[in-house]
Amino acid sequence: MPQRIRKLIGTVVLLILVVVWALMAMALAQGRVTTLHWAWQTVWYIALGTLWVVPAGALIWWMERPDRPRG
Repeated sequence: MPQRIRKLIGTVVLLILVVVWALMAMALAQGRVTTLHWAWQTVWYIALGTLWVVPAGALIWWMERPDRPRG
């Protein structure tokens, strides 16, 4: 698959990932996290705010792979 197509697909998937992650994080934060002690709330908010970087980084790595030489 050419890099140009991978970047198009990856961009769409990345936008979907960010929106879905944000909605899931908000739902979780409104449900369970509000009943926790403030220190645990802080840990959860930091985790929910930064863990999306792991799948996004893998997706960006896939998007940036060089094309295979045609032969």
